[in-house]
Order: sequence, then structure tokens, then C-alpha cells
Amino acid sequence: MKKPIIYVLKIKRNLASIGLVLFLWVMQNNAFAKIKLSPLFSNNMVLQQKAKVALWGKGMPKKEVKITTTWNQKDIKVIVDANGDWKVEIVTPKFGGPYNVIFDDGEKLILENVLIGEVWVCSGQSNMEMPLAGWGKIDNYKQEIANAKYPNIRLLKVEKSTSTQELNEAKFSKKWQVCSPETVEDFSAVAYFFARNIQQTHPIPIGLIQTAYSGSPAQSWVSGASIKIISDYAKIVDEVSIKPGSPKDSHIPTVLYNAMIHPLIPYGIRGVIWYQGESNDKKAGQYRTLFPLLINDWRNNWANKKFPFYYVQLANFTDVKKEPAESTWAELREAQLQTLKLKNTGMAVAIDLGEAKDIHPKNKQDVGLRLALIARSRIYKEKIPYSGPIYKSFKIKGREMEMSFKHANGGLEAKRAEQLVGFAMAGADKKFYWADAKIIGHKIVVSSSAVNNPVAVRYAWANNPVCNLYNKAGLPASPFRTDDWEGVTQ
Repeated sequence: MKKPIIYVLKIKRNLASIGLVLFLWVMQNNAFAKIKLSPLFSNNMVLQQKAKVALWGKGMPKKEVKITTTWNQKDIKVIVDANGDWKVEIVTPKFGGPYNVIFDDGEKLILENVLIGEVWVCSGQSNMEMPLAGWGKIDNYKQEIANAKYPNIRLLKVEKSTSTQELNEAKFSKKWQVCSPETVEDFSAVAYFFARNIQQTHPIPIGLIQTAYSGSPAQSWVSGASIKIISDYAKIVDEVSIKPGSPKDSHIPTVLYNAMIHPLIPYGIRGVIWYQGESNDKKAGQYRTLFPLLINDWRNNWANKKFPFYYVQLANFTDVKKEPAESTWAELREAQLQTLKLKNTGMAVAIDLGEAKDIHPKNKQDVGLRLALIARSRIYKEKIPYSGPIYKSFKIKGREMEMSFKHANGGLEAKRAEQLVGFAMAGADKKFYWADAKIIGHKIVVSSSAVNNPVAVRYAWANNPVCNLYNKAGLPASPFRTDDWEGVTQ
């Protein structure tokens, strides 16, 4: 009598095992039964105007997904591949909206309040990350937040994270948000003021994707394939790439690119705004290669070699020096200045916006404005000045040196003073002395009683220079030097 009981128990166990397998199989397949979009896509998002933009996500393998957009009511169909992945490109019209985007694989998923406009990636270290409120508390932050009623600006913030390998999805604490006093206070102040200024002059919706990490060096934001060109980082990249994980150290090459840039590609964008460099000042000489490498790396990986890349030159910081001296920050600013040689780049000078005792200056309004001026002139074709004076060339005339400049819009001026300050001169001995400078038309003539046979001139060459050269448009001149003598970071 016991054997049948054992037999029945075995049947029940087998049936239970079969049931469990069937249950797991159904659950696994149901995981893809409903369309799942990349977290980059949600209600309130902005899609890049007049472009082929990519949409992608997950679905049930071999199932058809139909995408319909309400701006043209056209259907686009795609088949989910064997891995459960799908991707499709859609053509977007001129800016406008709101629209809906409908995804249908038998069950509909509708994204609402979608705008067509311009999308900007906003990246760098803490001065790009710095929020209006929170730890930032920019100038007049309470009133700025109260006034932040711009429903055509949309905000998406990537969470800070690292990875030793390229990820397909970034982390987001929230989905796309409509800009309002309730949503803007923890967002990048520089990015917000950039978009706000464009909005005040052009009715184009702006989507901002904040992906910044405080204290991060540029090499962390470059892909492994590209950063290995620099010998200092090649071995490190090889070592970390074989160790999957999320290291706590954001200074490791590639780890921020892997976690916070690669997952954004190929989301359609207009361009990038960037504020970074403080963490690279000790290797400013290397930054001459590293920064252009980063820009080209992103452009290549986005398959768009021409998108605009606008950046902020380092602001003034630390104590003022009484005498001319070498400066790591000056050399970093020079590397940033030299990067203007790349096409479709622009630089917002911030040499007058810093604070001696705070590496995070509170005036982010003017930083955002100066970035926006570049975009308004270069992209939206406004006939406005967008740069302060940029050194072009010099001539030696006896005991004087004559400087010529680009972007001397309306002429040059010594702001808030009768005399120009911030100039130093040296002879062949490379010893710099403070110099006198006077404006003659669109040129500046420099001389020093301590230098009989001048060879070189430097302007605003310090971590925190006292300087006041502007053009009549009210934009400050970039620090510069006429010499190419070896610096302290080379």
C-alpha cells in the first residue's frame, strides 16, 4: 500500500516542478510582453527638431511595434529582435507641440506633452552641477526659483554614477520635468540660465539633460577607446575594463563616460554646454590634448561631427598675487582658449565672475547668459556680440608691444577704471614685471619701465588676476600670453 503513495507523491512533485518551470517561462516572456522604453523617453520630453531621432526600448521578441506621432499621424513599424531589443528612427518637424507619441504592440503606450525643440547635454563638474538652491544657493536664488515659470523648458537629470564598462541605461531620479518653481531648484543653475536666456529671445522649446559630477576630471568623461591614446591612461583603462563594477572614485578614466554619457547615445541633441577644468589644473599642459579629444570623442560616438560644443573658461579663484607669477589655472585657461581652434566650439569667459574664497561662485546668471549669447549668435543668427576680446597677434616697436584682438566689438575699454590693469611684460630673461597698457583704437600698446627690450606680454595670467579689459559690448577679454615658454604644468 505504501508504493502507490510514493508514486503519487512523485507525480505531484514532478507536476510541481513542471508548473514552476512554466511559471518562470511565462514570467520571463511577460517581462517583454509590454513595451518598455529607455528611461530617456517619457511624458514632457523634448525631441530634437528637424532631425532623424532615435527611439528605442524593449519588447516581446519577434513582435511588431508600431509608433505613431501626432505631428504627422504616420505609422512606423519595427520588429523586436531575438534579444527583446528594438530601435527606430523618426523624422521630427520644426519646433512646436505639444504632441503625443504612441507605441503599440497590441497594447498601447502613449507619451504625452512632448515638445519638438532643441536638446542640450549639460555636463562637467561641480560648477555645472551646482543647483539654484540646495548646496548651491546662487545669487538671489529664492526670487530666481519663484520666477522659473518656463513650461517650454524641460529638465532631465542623470544621477551621479560610475561604471568600469559602458552601460546601456543611465540612472534617473525623475523623468522629464516641466520647468517650474517646484522642479528647478535642484537643477543645474548654469543650464537653466542658458536655456532661459534663449527662451526669452526665441520661442523654441529647450530640453536640458544634466549629466555632471562634482570634482570630476575630463579623462573620466572620455570613452575607453579614445582615452587610451593618451599614454598616462592606457594601462589604467585596460585594467579597470575587465573588472565590472561601479567604483567610488570618479577620477578613474572612462567611468563617467561609461555610466553617464554612453547611455544617452544616440538620443538626438543640438549640442553640449560644458563647465569643467578645475580638477585638471595640475595637468593643464595635457588638457591641450585631452579637452579636444573629449569633444571629438563625443561627436564621433553621437555620429555627429559638427554639433556645437560651448564651454566655460575657468573663473578667477584663490588669493590675489602681488607680483606676476606662474599659474596652473592660467595654463588651464590657455588650453581652453586653444580649443577654440576646433570647429563649432565657443567659450564663455568667466574671469570676472569668480570668488577668491569660493570655488563655486554664486553668479551663475552671467555664466548662463554668456553661453546663451554664443548660441544666439552662432545658431539662431542674431547679430549680437557673443565674445569678449581674444588676443590675435603682436608687434614689437622699440620698448613697446602692440596687441591686436578679435571680437573688439565697438572698441576696447578699461571697465570701471581709467587705466587698464592686469598686463605684465618680460624681456629675454623671462622675468615679468607689471606693465602699463593703453588703448589705441582696437589695439593695446604695452610698456614697462623695467623692460628695455620687450619680448613677451601676459594678461590676466594668474589664478585670480586683477584685470579689466572688455569690449564695448561689456564682455571680458580672455587671459592670454604672447610667449610659448614652458609652463609649470608641462
